[in-house]
Amino acid sequence: MHAVPFALYTHCGIHELAYAGKYYTRVGGPLTDGQGNPPAGWDNPYQRGSLVVRATQAFFSDATGHHETFAVRPGATSFETVCS
Repeated sequence: MHAVPFALYTHCGIHELAYAGKYYTRVGGPLTDGQGNPPAGWDNPYQRGSLVVRATQAFFSDATGHHETFAVRPGATSFETVCS
């Protein structure tokens, strides 16, 4: 599959994403600054980049060098974490 433009929601850190009716969670757990924000070097509230989906994984990357892997949550119909 080819890469598609994607804006990853980062406001409370990098936790999960939704794409094409499926929900994915970050492999390795949430990525935050320890205070509930995205780590230094990430835009807030969104990081623009691209997404590639293969089978049960989604791969996010951007021009600044971030590369994150997300795994599908079978049967999920909403996000696990709701950021205020």
